[in-house]
Parts: sequence; structure tokens; C-alpha cells
Amino acid sequence: MRLPRSGAGWTIAVFGVLALLLGALGLLWPEAQLRMLGFEVPDRRAAGDYTGTFLTASSMASFNMGVYYLLAVATEWRAFYRFTVVFRLVTFTVFTLAVLADVAPDRFFAVALWEGLGAVATALGLRWDARRADGARPATAGVADEDHSGSAGAADAPAAAVPVDGPESSTKPQVIDAEGGPATAGPGSTAGTVR
Repeated sequence: MRLPRSGAGWTIAVFGVLALLLGALGLLWPEAQLRMLGFEVPDRRAAGDYTGTFLTASSMASFNMGVYYLLAVATEWRAFYRFTVVFRLVTFTVFTLAVLADVAPDRFFAVALWEGLGAVATALGLRWDARRADGARPATAGVADEDHSGSAGAADAPAAAVPVDGPESSTKPQVIDAEGGPATAGPGSTAGTVR
């Protein structure tokens, strides 16, 4: 397992580990899970009470979700990170409404809060990562390197690779010339030079 390579990745990793561990707890010791969430645990369940079945299904889903989150971290799947922000905010809203409507005990609001704060932390991590990436980017085409004589010409600047929007952007950089247009190959051309 790789360590997260970004701020947002760390937030997803923490949530993934906790989801996996809490899912395992619910599968192995369901009564502890129920008490932790503020639910009563009777000595004996009535006929037709499927709390155990529901808890097993929820715990298995939590365990699996933890695995998915950790897989997303291992592959730095940033689209998944953004996706979780939206749906964790939806989860926060639904769980909060359940507490306010007395469908869930007050202590269950901690789960809603965890989801909401996790979504905000991931959103902030994504923003921080984007700002860090923007600050680390080198000057792009159209900006000529200055030579020591003080003259710099756009025609003298080498071609530069810039990302292209779309699914091929991570594997096929577009080569542009110093004027910002597509590079053309020819004698003495620096087209095709990718730095």
C-alpha cells in the first residue's frame, strides 16, 4: 500500500482506514458498534427485529467502502476524491435530518458531523493541492528564456509540452512552439522536444 501523495489523499486515507476498521468492528462485535452510535442494545431481540441483519449489511458496506477509499489513495484517483466531497455532504444532510426528526438518537449526529467535516477537509485538501501544483508549474510557452545578452526572442525559445484537456492528457502532451501554436517539425526545429 502506498502512502498518500497529496493533502486530499491523506483525508481520503484517514476516512478509508476508519471506515474499514469500523466496518470490521460492526461485523465482529455488533453490540459495541450499536452502543458507540447511541442505540440501545436489549438483552433479547423480539421476533421480526432485523437490527442484526441491517448492522451486518451496513458494516460490510463500511468495510468495503474503506477498501475502495484506500484503493483510490493508492492510485491517486482525484476524480473519486471530488466525488466523495459531494456525496459526503449529502450524507451529512441526511444523517442530520434523521437526528432532527428523532429517527436516530442524538449521538448519531457525531456520524453526520464526521461526514460533513470529512467532506470539508477533502475539499480543502483538493484546493491546497491545486494551489501547490499551480505554484510548482514552470513557465509555459510564449515566455522566452532570457539569455545573458539581454535579448530573448520567441523564435529562439524551445517548444514546450503542455497538458491537453481530455482523457489523453496524462499520456499525450501537446507540443507547442514559442508563439503558443502547434509546433511544426522541420530542419533546426525544436518541435517534438518535451521537457
